[in-house]
Amino acid sequence: MPAATLPPAVLPDGPTSPRLVQALSFAIARRRTMERLRARYGSAFTVESLSMGRMVMLADPAEVRELFQTAPEDADTPDANLGAVLGPGSFFAIRGEEHRRQRKLLTPPFHGRRLRAYESLIEHQTRRETASWPQGRPFPVMPSTMRITLNVILGAVFGAEGAELDELRTLLPPMVTLGSVLAVLPTVRRDLGGYGPGARFRRYRRRYDAVINRLIDRATGDPGLGDRDDVLAMLVQARYDDGSAMSRSEIADQLLTLLAAGHETTATTLAWAVERLRRHPDLLRRLTDEADAGGGLLRAATLIEVQRVRPVIEMTSRQVRAETLRIGRWTLPRATVVTACIALLHDDENLFPDPAVFDPDRFVGARADTYGWIPFGGGVRRCIGAAFATLEMDVVLRTLLRDFSLEPTTAAPERSHSRGVAVAPAKGGLAVVHRRAGR
Repeated sequence: MPAATLPPAVLPDGPTSPRLVQALSFAIARRRTMERLRARYGSAFTVESLSMGRMVMLADPAEVRELFQTAPEDADTPDANLGAVLGPGSFFAIRGEEHRRQRKLLTPPFHGRRLRAYESLIEHQTRRETASWPQGRPFPVMPSTMRITLNVILGAVFGAEGAELDELRTLLPPMVTLGSVLAVLPTVRRDLGGYGPGARFRRYRRRYDAVINRLIDRATGDPGLGDRDDVLAMLVQARYDDGSAMSRSEIADQLLTLLAAGHETTATTLAWAVERLRRHPDLLRRLTDEADAGGGLLRAATLIEVQRVRPVIEMTSRQVRAETLRIGRWTLPRATVVTACIALLHDDENLFPDPAVFDPDRFVGARADTYGWIPFGGGVRRCIGAAFATLEMDVVLRTLLRDFSLEPTTAAPERSHSRGVAVAPAKGGLAVVHRRAGR
């Protein structure tokens, strides 16, 4: 379409303060800033960011649905994304046909029959970690949930123990934590002559690549490779439609994406679950009775409600690739970043009556709105590990309820703390537990 015939841009209103002021407001208090802007401008508003430029933020489920249903050639992952940290071959960096090809290869391990096979691994790692939990005194559960989910994803991805996995257990936590910060603060990625956060992350990455190369060498030389069901074995054997194999760098980038995204967000949600349940003793008793009886409907609803009231990721974005894109009331020019505000949708009283109330019963026997409850994003960019994460959270919480009594508290709710990309309970989900008799 010639430039002269392009429809004029129609963007929502938004603040007129300098870009730096707006960016600082989001950095200091992202959710409160979004709530304040919604109160002033309505369910859509335009802001200026340092890393992504102009952003149109949406909190109307109908407009979010249109965004998620937009073809990837018209709107896809933004130029500024986690790919800058996780590598050019990660899901966050690749687009279009390449994204479709790799998603097709990586979907099978996290769905269907293979998914249920991970249940015993999750339960084993939970009991292994909680065996040393202190009783009768407060401690943050988040370090434990981090170790549980890291060990689970390592087991699912590599299938076996060994020196390389021990090295990854040591390497990945600081690497992921630093990467989360670098993802939202691109200005500190620069290598200052071998010094600074960017240089430190590159040293982590070199160590990671060396470990993965050794694991790939071992897998390709394994005569029993065809009988293995771990993700690494599957990727080494995988072939695209044209018969070509994944390169080592593609495998390394995708494994890092799975390892990073596959443990931090799940662990953080579990810490929030503990934080919420301690403040709702009646619900806690019902969940314990249900777990003892072998049920799980209320537990599933509880995890949905935890993700609604305490979303670990508060927004998800696309960037306009077409000359213009029409979303609801708006006409957006090329390069505009369009963001679905997860936190605002989850707090919408039109979708969830009394949204400030923690009430899992709202989801018992009911499905969450596809475009109103979006902790895993949506469309072609929906988290590939959503089903895996849901199973993992369910099995970990079930195991905790069966093995421990969680002491209620009247303490104020824990405040949210930004870890870069994820939002965690500020005190790590403080718990006081007692091992149940006979467990």
